[in-house]
Amino acid sequence: MGIFYLPIILMKITSYLSLVLILGLVACGTPDSEFGVYKQSDGAIGVHAPKGSKESETQEMALAECKKLGKQNAVAVESRKTVNDRFPMTYIYLCR
Repeated sequence: MGIFYLPIILMKITSYLSLVLILGLVACGTPDSEFGVYKQSDGAIGVHAPKGSKESETQEMALAECKKLGKQNAVAVESRKTVNDRFPMTYIYLCR
């Protein structure tokens, strides 16, 4: 009788391992940022800010990008309105 239960047990173990693997991959995924951060050709960092965001939040995003480049500060040099409904403001920062 024990041999007949072996395939059922193996199927259950395989399904549980698959579930653990899928949950692990989902948990390790990086969430999408609401901000659009980009590096310009002149070295400046641009941040497209979503509706309702504060300028301090865009500064944090720019600072994080500057730190990736080995810099310690992000200095705001320009802000302008855009025609994009999703990102109504764009901020430009220089890394120092």
